[in-house]
Amino acid sequence: MADKAVTIRTRKFMTNRLLSRKQFVIDVLHPGRPNVSKAELKEKLSRMYEVKDPNAIFVFKFRTHFGGGKSTGFGLIYDSVENAKKFEPKYRLIRVHCQFLMLIYFVVFVYQTFYDSVFSLPSCIVNFL
Repeated sequence: MADKAVTIRTRKFMTNRLLSRKQFVIDVLHPGRPNVSKAELKEKLSRMYEVKDPNAIFVFKFRTHFGGGKSTGFGLIYDSVENAKKFEPKYRLIRVHCQFLMLIYFVVFVYQTFYDSVFSLPSCIVNFL
């Protein structure tokens, strides 16, 4: 499915220096496809805007237009991942890094289950949570 052509256009592009990011509206043209994955959009945006770390890119609120073939959403490109962690809402950070968090919560669950009498998490997990 990824072999079909996808065109990305940005509009209302704005550099927000207070939040250390670039923000814009994304129009995605995807004829013959139901939609485009956010991971694919992040990859294409990182190539378009020459972003070193794709974890500093956030895309959200995509709506497919009636009849298909076109979707519109929002995009944010932070100057660094640290600024993204500082300014992005927690729910959006969790949504992006969901797989990593699920692994962490699984480790915590196993740790609680087997070592219930003396419960102290390793410092790397405590710092993350």
